[in-house]
Amino acid sequence: MERAGARAPENDVPAGCDGSLEPELEKPRRVSGTEFEHRRFEVRVRVQRIFIFVLALNLFVALAKAVFGILAGSVSMVADAFHSGFDSFSNVVGIIALYFAGKPPDQEHPYGHGKIETLGTLVIGAMLLLTAAGILYEGYRRLVEPVAPDITAVTVGVMVGTLAVNLAVSTYERRKGEEYRSQILVADSQHTRSDVFVSLAVLGGFLAVRLGYSEADPVIAFAIGLLIARMGVRVLYDAARVLTDTMNLPCDPALVEAVVMDTPGVTGYHDFRCRGKPDEILADIHITVDPALPVSRAHEISDEVERRLKETVPGLAEVVVHIEPEKSS
Repeated sequence: MERAGARAPENDVPAGCDGSLEPELEKPRRVSGTEFEHRRFEVRVRVQRIFIFVLALNLFVALAKAVFGILAGSVSMVADAFHSGFDSFSNVVGIIALYFAGKPPDQEHPYGHGKIETLGTLVIGAMLLLTAAGILYEGYRRLVEPVAPDITAVTVGVMVGTLAVNLAVSTYERRKGEEYRSQILVADSQHTRSDVFVSLAVLGGFLAVRLGYSEADPVIAFAIGLLIARMGVRVLYDAARVLTDTMNLPCDPALVEAVVMDTPGVTGYHDFRCRGKPDEILADIHITVDPALPVSRAHEISDEVERRLKETVPGLAEVVVHIEPEKSS
């Protein structure tokens, strides 16, 4: 098979219908912004449903803690119920952020509202830090003024049950977040996971008291608080990388090269860049073509490169293809 741009013998019939020597390209089927937005809308609806499902579970857990805490006369469990109810706020943040992120581009936001989802991620990261601060403060307070926790079969059973629910929910959220490449869903899974660590801290405190080491309770709280703070910093860091256009996305250079160089008429490429979120990548690339080509044919080649990249690179929402003439050696 001849290289794209190679000259055919003079007596051969030209490959192009307009007499040009470039092979005829297949009719490009452009992946329109509307088509991409439709796919993203379907994913966003699924993610919102997950948030609503998780919100319902979190409220159920909070209600269970409150009811059993009141019946058992456990002040600490009632307080933990309010904590779980507050944690449900992160699910509300996710639902609202996805709603506004799904709005179509307008005059003030020509590139869409996708980064509102990243702002929601920042809020969830901040909530993780607040949770960590609350746990560290509680650990300090118990270190200064030791308080014996209420330990009954009911309190232990409820804590173990809610621990299992939160562990299952956080694992499900993270798996779906990675599947849909949803940064905010992965961040919320971290927030749900923080409840798991809080429950572990409470159960660890119960065990320490039973074994006669009541001073271990605040130490466990300090360790869990620092762990959750680390999770919050990580969520904020990942969101900041998106907002500062860090090029840390699933744009495999080998895949891009294979797709671009396999396009008929392309003689080379350079300066490929991408930014955005894993589920909404914006990119640009420079390709070189035969300088003797008509502008219309060069434009067809750029359209074909755009189409192939959008169909092949996961999460690619938009790519700007710059055309340059191939430099003669």
